[in-house]
Formats: sequence, structure tokens, C-alpha cells
Amino acid sequence: MADKVRVGIIGTGGIAQGHIRRLLANPNVAITALCDIRPIALEKTVERYPDLKAVPQYDDFRKMIAAGNLDAVEICTPHTTHYEQIMGSLDSGLHVLTEKPMVCTIAHAHDVLKKVEATGKTFVLNYQRSYQPEFLYIKNAIASGEYGEVQFVQGLQGQEWLRGCAGTWRHDPALSGGGQLNDSGSHMLAILLFVTGLEVDKVFGFIENLGAAVDINSALSLKFTNGAIGNISVVGNGPSWYEDITIWCSKGAFYMRNGKLEVSDAVGKRHTPTAEELPKGSNPDDNFIAAILGKEEVGSPAIWGLRVIELTEPAWKSAASGQPSAVER
Repeated sequence: MADKVRVGIIGTGGIAQGHIRRLLANPNVAITALCDIRPIALEKTVERYPDLKAVPQYDDFRKMIAAGNLDAVEICTPHTTHYEQIMGSLDSGLHVLTEKPMVCTIAHAHDVLKKVEATGKTFVLNYQRSYQPEFLYIKNAIASGEYGEVQFVQGLQGQEWLRGCAGTWRHDPALSGGGQLNDSGSHMLAILLFVTGLEVDKVFGFIENLGAAVDINSALSLKFTNGAIGNISVVGNGPSWYEDITIWCSKGAFYMRNGKLEVSDAVGKRHTPTAEELPKGSNPDDNFIAAILGKEEVGSPAIWGLRVIELTEPAWKSAASGQPSAVER
């Protein structure tokens, strides 16, 4: 490997801009290639980041990989394209960070996990909440056993997704693979599974598209393999952003209201963890580079992509059939 980790960006749209900013701020990184099928997206990116004007540009990720001068890629493309780009990059000996959701089927998720293991390459799934101090606090607290066993989870997320994403690839199932449930909703599903360590057994779902080609509002009831149950509500036709996550354990509870954490013990005494009590936070991009260099463990590995699609795919199937759908393992 060169003195710096050489990273290529696959997809230079809006979501890529934050990744590029963080990579440019990392002294251990050199962005050595940019790829997008849209010339205007490449043009706008180098206008925003003049240091990238001399970086080679490509209209196909396979051409970019074939040109060499890469150690790693960051994938920031529509959801259904992730699988081919992940597998092709890993097969070419590159480390991979990909945007969420990892893939759009359980079968593809298993393929990715096998490929990561076979290649031994660093793989980071961009679920940034897995690096957020409040969620790391909840994960550590549950894992310690102090709060007993997780018994019930509740997740509610609402935003202007129907209106805000109208006319974009996110409403095109051929590119998005689904609606808000595996877009913004994917973040909530992932963090609930990440902090609790739960695995879904069965899902019973009701979904409304509200005239769109993809799911907009979702109401899901869940049963987990440890016997815990829960509800997930994803509202894509809301007036503004709101999120409420609650985890009830046998000896306490965790309340995360719009990013603010409150913790209850077994007798109902509540407290808000102080900054000193919270673990140190990070972000997926810096963790990706540090993991490649052998300085950190991956904070959001591919397993969480599998766990999320194990919830999402049965939810779609249940809504279509009107019956509970079990996870196919």
C-alpha cells in the first residue's frame, strides 16, 4: 500500500459529499479516482472540492477499478447497484465502504458476508449511528447485563419522504429496491438491531404506498428469536422529521427521543447520561481508514446489512400476502 490509503468514490451525488469532505480531512487518505454516470455530478463535485480537479474521472466503476491506483472504494450509489459494485470491488482486492442499505435481498447479503470473509478485506457499512455516543452507550449497557434481557422495542420515524423524494431515483423501485423502509427507515432498523443484538424471527406488516411506486408508510409487528417482541412505524408522509426509539428490558429502559437519551433503572428512576459517561464517538469514514491501517476494529460490519434485510424483506412479503412472514435463514 502507498503512504496513504488510495480511495476511489463510486457515485458523486449528494450523499457522497460528506464522505469526500471527511476523507479530504483525513491525513491518511488520498482520493485518487471519481466515478459517476452523470457528468454534471462529477462537475459539481470538483467545483465544490477544487483539490480534486486533477483526479481521474470515470463513467463506469469497472473502468475505474481496471485503471488501478486504488486500495479502497466508497460506494455512494442507488441501492440496487450496491451488490454488483461491492462484489466487483472485493473481487478486485479492494477494501469497501458502502452506503446503506448494504443490499436489497437476503440472498445478496449472504453473498456479501461470504465474499468479505473470503477476501479478508475491510468492509464498512455506512450506518453512522453505530458510531454515535448515545447509541454506543445503550449497546454497552445492554451488553453488560445490568438492564436484563431485552423484552420489547418500539421505533417510530416520520419525515417528508413522499414529497421530498418525489421524482428521484428513490421512488423508482428498479434503483431504490423499495421505499422509505429501506432508505431512511433502514437507519432506524439498523440501530435497533445493533444496540440490542436481536435477530428477527417473524414480521407482520401493513404497508401503504399512497400512490407512489414504493412503500411510504409501514406498520410492522416483530417477534425476535429470543422471544422479545416489538413494533416499527415508518411514516413517509409526515410534515417534518421525528424519531422515537424505546427499548424496554427486564430491569430498565432506554428512551431516545429525537437524538436525546434518557435511561430508566428497574424502579423507574431516570437520568440523562453526561458527556463524561458517554463513549467517544466517531464516523464510518475515519473508522474505515483506521481499520484498513489495522488501528481499529470495524464499527459497522456487513452483518448489520444482513440483519436489516432480514427484517425488511419479510416485511415486504408480509404486506403483500397479508400473513406473517418468517425470516429465511
